Amino acid sequence: MPDSSRIATDRPELDEACMHGGCGDVDARRDHDHGRADDHAAVACCAASAFAPASLRLPPSEALDDDLRTAIRILQMDCPTEEALIRKKLGRMPVVRSMDFNLMQRVLTVVHAPEALESVLAALRSLDFTPELASDAGKGGNANAVPQAATDAMRKPWWPLILAGIVAGASEAASWLGAPAWVVAGMAVVAIASCGLTTYRKGWVALRNGNLNINALMSIAVTGAALLGQWPEAAMVMVLFTIAELIEVRSLDRARNAIEGLMRLTPEQASVQQPDGAWQPVRVDAIVPGTLVRVKPGERIALDGEIVAGRSCVDQAPITGESLPVDKAIGDAVFAGTINQAGSFDYQVTAAAGNTTLARIIHAVEEAQGTKAPTQRFVDEFARVYTPIVFAIALAVALVPPLVFGGAWHAWVYKALVLLVIACPCALVISTPVTIVSGLAAAARKGILIKGGVYLEQGRKLTRLALDKTGTITHGKPVQTEFEVVGDAGETFRYRTLAASLGGRSDHPVSMAIAAAANDDGVEHLHVDAFQAIAGRGVRGDIDGIAYWLGNHRLVEELGRCSPQLEARLDALEQHGKTVVMLADAQRVLALFAVADTVKETSRAAVAELRRLGVGTTMLTGDNRHTAEAIAQQVGVDEARGDQLPEDKLDALTQWSSDGATVGMVGDGINDAPALARADIGFAMGAMGTDTAIETADVALMDDDLRKIPTFIRLSKATYGVLVQNIALALGIKSVFLVLTLMGFGTMWMAVCADVGASLLVVGNGLRLLRK
Repeated sequence: MPDSSRIATDRPELDEACMHGGCGDVDARRDHDHGRADDHAAVACCAASAFAPASLRLPPSEALDDDLRTAIRILQMDCPTEEALIRKKLGRMPVVRSMDFNLMQRVLTVVHAPEALESVLAALRSLDFTPELASDAGKGGNANAVPQAATDAMRKPWWPLILAGIVAGASEAASWLGAPAWVVAGMAVVAIASCGLTTYRKGWVALRNGNLNINALMSIAVTGAALLGQWPEAAMVMVLFTIAELIEVRSLDRARNAIEGLMRLTPEQASVQQPDGAWQPVRVDAIVPGTLVRVKPGERIALDGEIVAGRSCVDQAPITGESLPVDKAIGDAVFAGTINQAGSFDYQVTAAAGNTTLARIIHAVEEAQGTKAPTQRFVDEFARVYTPIVFAIALAVALVPPLVFGGAWHAWVYKALVLLVIACPCALVISTPVTIVSGLAAAARKGILIKGGVYLEQGRKLTRLALDKTGTITHGKPVQTEFEVVGDAGETFRYRTLAASLGGRSDHPVSMAIAAAANDDGVEHLHVDAFQAIAGRGVRGDIDGIAYWLGNHRLVEELGRCSPQLEARLDALEQHGKTVVMLADAQRVLALFAVADTVKETSRAAVAELRRLGVGTTMLTGDNRHTAEAIAQQVGVDEARGDQLPEDKLDALTQWSSDGATVGMVGDGINDAPALARADIGFAMGAMGTDTAIETADVALMDDDLRKIPTFIRLSKATYGVLVQNIALALGIKSVFLVLTLMGFGTMWMAVCADVGASLLVVGNGLRLLRK
């Protein structure tokens, strides 16, 4: 049986077989996420229990060896300015082991020593922040959701800023009209006090902690301008800076809402059947698996489940990106967040609110926001040295010309203050996370779940893509086309019964096709003892005390049951692209079963598009060589390799990587795990509703459409292009005003406008990806 390693089951009797079937393990995937483990021996085996659905949301404190991992919500933290301040403060504490920042969701995750949580929270409060445990802030089981009430509370009233703008303008006008200096200064002080006290408070906290962030730089610049007698300009700079902050926060909220929009896809209530048979609305977070829920036409489905009565068509675009609704009938799965169309149906809930497919998607995207792409890491490192360098230049500009060359103190100190404003790296630093999050959100809307910015950025480099056959290139629902008796002709019915009994214990598509054909003819299954899945070969089991094997050509050869006549018949069937499975006992082959699968039309289009993008394709399948070549010819795949065991697929990817190729592997997210782990990017097909696919893959395609891979590559190229544009914009604008200032043409308000303009340009440019 081809690709028997692909068997994945929750039946206890198959657990041991799975451990030797190349399933891959969670630890190996972690190693893979942090830089591809070199030792793949551990990847080659796993217990089925390792893939049991885990708790979707981290508790507020999760034990990690002797330390604790705590997620903390900080509503004031939405900019790299706050991140740098927190990182420096907590980094000095020996009880803090590590920190992860998710600025989009305003969540800080701290790994700290036991009993140190209060000291961590106290340190955050000393920075004028209001920390709270993320689980206390979440809503509906979503620990990472930003409460709307809390967000509204963060928004300041507009009237102080409007007053400050009017008074600052009046101060400027009074200065032009020659009003007394005390009048001009008085109005400027009112303007600064109306809108700038928060900036001064933040600036003082930053300076007290040895951090030169934008608030500290702006406080120094405005104070310096006032001491130089530039009162109107000091007031106008503070007003412009406050306006800039508000605009930047609103722009970041738009990127943040791209993710939070997913959270609003499920209704708050669902119609649940009561013990007396009546239907009553119940809060979604109170509904448990096994509950019966009714969905009316036009309603959005609240939870994952399986239809038990009725039929309809469902718009699954919110999860899969599919353009057409999908017909659903009794026994079909439905998913939270999707939209019921014309019909009405009842379904039995299969997952609680915190563990639906949609909830796992949201969690995966949120986790992805916390991982930094290479470009983002570079920008962060650059920003750490940029600000001190510019500050040192500003200090030199203020002191060297007057002391060494006899320049005017007033003029050179003013230029230094302008340079302090230019020293703010906010536009540069914020450009990368906004771009990455926009790309992740755009992909999620199309049913492409990317597990981190590193994969989004790396997708553009793909040069080689390995594809599994069953369920990836083909529909994965083969049907039995031929049955031939090799043994005793009078035992035809028994041979079908034996094969159906063994095949019925497996969930591999080929085995299921044999069992389904037997079921259609009324063949009953026999009891199987000592059932075992044999990786890449087939299955075995004892029936009535006799051992039988059901497997592929490789298995029959290893058992020593092959013959020239059998080889000739196998070649004839395989030349027509059919998979042949044989039933054998301890002495001989008893029967042949030919099974054929059909190719997806989308596979042909996807392979053609990949070729246009310069990506070579290779099909790696456990099926026989003739079948592999026949399918490859139909689809247009560049190369086909048959009879591939899990270790063979792993070796192929290892060889390509050593030759310098950037390699992707497409599988089902559980099986083919060694190759998926070795690939630079592992793609899981049809991840909708599959716990482990979403957990283990680098990129999960929420339906079975291979055309999403070219879409992913194009989005990766577009994202990288925007990242480069944003870096060039931010650094270019800073450089222009740095030169203008040193030449004597720059002013403080011009520098603030440039900083605001750069921030808005890079944020707006990054948000363009949401329309891709």
